[in-house]
Amino acid sequence: MNNTLKANATVAPKGSDIADWRPEDDAFWESTGKQIAYRNLWLSVPALLCGFAIWGMWGIITVQMLNLGFPFTQAELFTLTAIAGISGATMRIPASFLIRLAGGRNTVFLTTAMLLAPAIGTGVALQHKDWPLWAFQLMALWSGVGGGNFASSMSNISAFFPRRLQGTALGLNAGLGNFGVTTMQIVIPLVMTVGLFVSFGGEPMTLMKDSGWIFGKILAGTPTWIQNAGFAWVLSLVPLAALCWWGMNNLNSVSADTGPPLVAFAKITYLYTLAFLPAVVMLYLYLPQPTGLGLISMWVAVPLDIVSALLVMRLAAFGAMKDNVAKQFLIFRNRHTWSLTALYIVTFGSFIGFSMALPLAITVIFGFQHAPDAAGVMQHTLKNPNAPSALTYAWIGPFIGAAVRPVGGWVSDRMGGSIVTQWISAAMVLASTAVGYVMLQAYRSASPEQYFLPFMALFVVLFTASGIGNGSTFRTIGVIFDRQQAGPVLGWTSAVAAYGAFIAPVVIGTQIKAGTPEMAMYGFAVFYALCLVLNWWFYLRANSEIKNP
Repeated sequence: MNNTLKANATVAPKGSDIADWRPEDDAFWESTGKQIAYRNLWLSVPALLCGFAIWGMWGIITVQMLNLGFPFTQAELFTLTAIAGISGATMRIPASFLIRLAGGRNTVFLTTAMLLAPAIGTGVALQHKDWPLWAFQLMALWSGVGGGNFASSMSNISAFFPRRLQGTALGLNAGLGNFGVTTMQIVIPLVMTVGLFVSFGGEPMTLMKDSGWIFGKILAGTPTWIQNAGFAWVLSLVPLAALCWWGMNNLNSVSADTGPPLVAFAKITYLYTLAFLPAVVMLYLYLPQPTGLGLISMWVAVPLDIVSALLVMRLAAFGAMKDNVAKQFLIFRNRHTWSLTALYIVTFGSFIGFSMALPLAITVIFGFQHAPDAAGVMQHTLKNPNAPSALTYAWIGPFIGAAVRPVGGWVSDRMGGSIVTQWISAAMVLASTAVGYVMLQAYRSASPEQYFLPFMALFVVLFTASGIGNGSTFRTIGVIFDRQQAGPVLGWTSAVAAYGAFIAPVVIGTQIKAGTPEMAMYGFAVFYALCLVLNWWFYLRANSEIKNP
């Protein structure tokens, strides 16, 4: 269906291309635009939710792999969450440009349908405890498609709404979409307790260590269908993809040269495939043997991956696609693209990074006692019988962080985005420093569980502040950039911030292994403080180029 909305139409047909789109025109907005925009928003939200669930599921899966006795070390399991993180971040770079190249309806439909591959593949792999680590790393890499979807989703929804509603609309899309993290953390432990697909879903494994879910502990010896962590999403992805195709729209004012749907699908597939190449090369150089070469550090790997992905896009684009990509690369000449990228790392980078790292961090820090071994040397290896279950508590922070995102957008629409960002940055400096101190005390304690309550409370503060800050940053982007550039800037900033899903698990995991988990949080606090100064310099000081407010 490829109908066109005429200027005098009242409602755009579902699944159509829209030629006349004037959201800043109040009469048009009230008579026509509002209904169309909100229909696309309410279909975008569950699609984005499933994307986040698929992307973030390895944070929960790795905990249960540890409990089921998969033959991998804690460090090797941390690589799975890190690989999913960097893959999702890399996918966001081409996803930033997909709406202009392929159209919103085409993009959301296909990228949602693409999630079926990692969902089914992960379910198959998890039935085989004896498979090599690289098989699970490949599934984690593939799951990054779900992370990439955020950039295209935000770029798409931004185009539908007037400037005065940017903070609210984007906060709703991102905030409710981010519930995919919480949904995943609740749904996966639940579906692993039942044979959801009977004989089609494979045989259960037996828990070797106590596990848990939101209602408490699951005892060792319980049959567990870990493969359902992947298979369960098929039940929602199939009807959801169909709904997106039936009810969403392409805006011709944003993406006029998409071509027929099959051409648009080819563009999306081509650019997503290209994005996997730099991610795979970078991971091969970064990951230790036997998976990779272990030649570069994370701080070299991330910039290398970003630059490589951009170069691949620029050099491999052809025809009309090449011209469109070149136009969107103009955002990199604007210094506010770079300042807002840093500020978005503070907010979304923290949210997704802590969401990925928290379950395994709880398991490692509070699941073991600090006690002397036979030689009298203090070790963090003795199992703690009073350990809290990560699967019972890890969902709380992401749930609150996602819930307050729309609030952050709504408040920022009224107060100004940058002043809200300033306050939440200050809160994150203090909370990160405090949680580092608590982690230090817990790690060195014979009864670490006594520090769990302040640990969780402080992480809730971090998640709350990061969620509010997501909304405030969206609002600032909507104020500073015009409609043609706001979408790509939203996509780009979210792409770079998504590397938090790679950086946070690696940094926290490395520092835990070194016996100094507090140093990870102290380092984050320093970064938050620097960005607080950056935000004041660009948007709040008396002589700033843009006052917001």
